[in-house]
Amino acid sequence: MQRLDLRGTVLETTDLAHALPRAALDTSKAADQVAPILKRVREEGAPALYDLAEKFDRVRPASLRVPAQAIADALVNLDPKIREALEMSIAHNRMGHTQQLPAPAQVQIIPGGTVSQRWIPVERVGLYVPGGLAVYPSSVAMNVACAQVAGVESIALASPPQSEFGGLPHPTILAACALLGVDEVWAIGGAQAIGSFAYGVTDGDDVLKPVDVVTGPGNIFVAAAKRLVQGTVGIDAEAGTTEIAILADSSAHPAFVAADLISQAEHDPAAASVLVTSSEELADEVEAEIKVQAQATTHTERILTALSGPQSGIVLVDDVEDGLTVVNAYGAEHLEVQTLNSRDDALKVKNAGAIFVGSYTPVPLGDYIAGSNHVLPTGGTARFASGLNVMQYLRSQQVVEYTAEALDQLSDKLNTLAIAENLPAHGQAALIRRTAAKDGE
Repeated sequence: MQRLDLRGTVLETTDLAHALPRAALDTSKAADQVAPILKRVREEGAPALYDLAEKFDRVRPASLRVPAQAIADALVNLDPKIREALEMSIAHNRMGHTQQLPAPAQVQIIPGGTVSQRWIPVERVGLYVPGGLAVYPSSVAMNVACAQVAGVESIALASPPQSEFGGLPHPTILAACALLGVDEVWAIGGAQAIGSFAYGVTDGDDVLKPVDVVTGPGNIFVAAAKRLVQGTVGIDAEAGTTEIAILADSSAHPAFVAADLISQAEHDPAAASVLVTSSEELADEVEAEIKVQAQATTHTERILTALSGPQSGIVLVDDVEDGLTVVNAYGAEHLEVQTLNSRDDALKVKNAGAIFVGSYTPVPLGDYIAGSNHVLPTGGTARFASGLNVMQYLRSQQVVEYTAEALDQLSDKLNTLAIAENLPAHGQAALIRRTAAKDGE
């Protein structure tokens, strides 16, 4: 892994943003490749989707919508151990997301005048589950459980068609849908799936109605597509290719740190794994561990490609406080804090999609079964974006109610402000009610 030595350096956030390891391809560049795909989906509909499936997924599905029988069969054929693990993941996700639900509130501004706030779920969402180098039934659990807890009534899910499975999404994806009660599943992948959610698609008798919100992880092209359709639909974070940063000091266990860096590098050759440490000795030990552990796992070449890429590296700092400055500038999708005072240090982190505290909270725990959500902002967008949560599926509505007496109490001041803004009809809308009240109307 490349090294960046920042010891003895005055750390400025603006400088760090450019100096730290980052993936070479950003969302804005990917958008140039994605825009024509979205245009085809919008203008051509289903024929374009079949062509794009052949081009990108190397298979032409028999139909875009997955038959109900295929979903039912996938559950019947699911390995019982996988089913048990998925059921636990779903249960934990429902528990974790339920505690996020906001309570309605009401405040009395003056006697007879109240403002209430209530939370209304969107009517329909489109959930994307990637294919690519791995299969992600865990993403089904993360997306669907969150939307269901929020109260969304109509859920559509898309995942790439797989040539190995006759143009259907991976059967484990379909089985997870069955466990969650999702019966609207589409064999559409990549940016074209995001476009289908945004614009809607008709394929014979099958109609994918446009959605209100699109959520779910994916590669850089999925993230770019979500950015381009934002405004037509709501989106969650731009969850692109995965990344992990680990803040560690000399108290960290090098084998644990190495294993966690490897775990995210396993996703994709473009995945980012960054260690920020105040201990050069730990850095050396972690690199030695990586050499051993990477050879002992299944995806050695993919892992080593990711760890040796420009998006990964080891950053040396003088102390943990400087390390906190670095990780806040980086804004990682996943941030592990493996320091002597990990809980206190984690409280000082401002920018991260999710924070994993202590040596026994590895990122894969959150990937699968912790009860948190693994759909998280990448590419530094954690500075302003949040991971997937129930709020992505909820809208806040204010309900205002005043009695005649309460309105009368405020009408003069309301009218004063209306005149000051040269909008006298605003004031008259209040004053006319005062006159009507006096006349007994």
